[in-house]
Amino acid sequence: MPGVSTAVFAPFTSMRAAMAYPQPGIFALGARSHYHLEFDLAPSADVPALVRALSELSEPRKTTGGANIVVGLAPSLWAQVAEIPSGAQDFTTVVGAGDYTMPSTQHAAWVWASGAGYDTVFDIARAAAVALAECAVVAEDVSGFTYKDSRDISGFEDGTENPPLDEAAQVCIVPDGAPGAGSSIVLVQRWEHDLGAFHSLSLQDQEAVIGRTKAQSEELDDAVQPVDSHVSRMVIEDDQGDELKVFRRSVSFGDMSAHGMVFVAFTNRQAVVERMLARMSGAEDGVRDRLTYFSRPVTGSYYVVPSVEALRTFTS
Repeated sequence: MPGVSTAVFAPFTSMRAAMAYPQPGIFALGARSHYHLEFDLAPSADVPALVRALSELSEPRKTTGGANIVVGLAPSLWAQVAEIPSGAQDFTTVVGAGDYTMPSTQHAAWVWASGAGYDTVFDIARAAAVALAECAVVAEDVSGFTYKDSRDISGFEDGTENPPLDEAAQVCIVPDGAPGAGSSIVLVQRWEHDLGAFHSLSLQDQEAVIGRTKAQSEELDDAVQPVDSHVSRMVIEDDQGDELKVFRRSVSFGDMSAHGMVFVAFTNRQAVVERMLARMSGAEDGVRDRLTYFSRPVTGSYYVVPSVEALRTFTS
């Protein structure tokens, strides 16, 4: 399985004949071109037809030739045909401090293509849209790219808090024996940046917004770390003092009229992501992430990303 370390799947290996493996494209790092499609169910289609069409896409179960596909279903729809992870549910609008909101644009299905070049992912995304045309309608359509050395287009490093690849499955894949074993839950949000406003700040003020230095991505000292910095709001711990993590696969997107980040966060506990959004929005304690004054979410959906075995049960 080129491109994906076998260490990723260590938590799922056992003496049992049947194992629930996650879709490997989740972990296929290094792709610089990306395409995200979100679909609504066609009026004349039903959920089983959509699931069958998704399961029959050419690459959802393997990583080959520098191209990958990952597919997901809205929790409410996947629950109609299979077991879902505990706590998985559709995205609802997040209401934060003051009149701040993160909108819900929950759709039926998500297809993410990633690869070495835009031509490859364009062809894969178009083929997916054609294959799903009888049961689904394209609702969101955005291409993405890796910016420089895995930085956001603001210039700051993205994904600094990501777990190493050999620990990622423990964070984002439902373990064997639990409901929905081998699956994941993913948040997909498109954020539009106001780069003009952000870059008008001094370097010191930009770093205070993020909570890290821009050049070296070093976390600011506690003595100068603002309580509303992105780091302060997003680095959270459980009752035992252990940091709660997600596995991020975000990418940059855009043109001169609209640009920003497609925020993609995989987890095996949706409550972790929900708490992160509550802290960003100020819903938890009234303190809003200062980054949200320079970037706004315009979409928001959760999807269950079924295991390879779960998808195979729908392949004709």
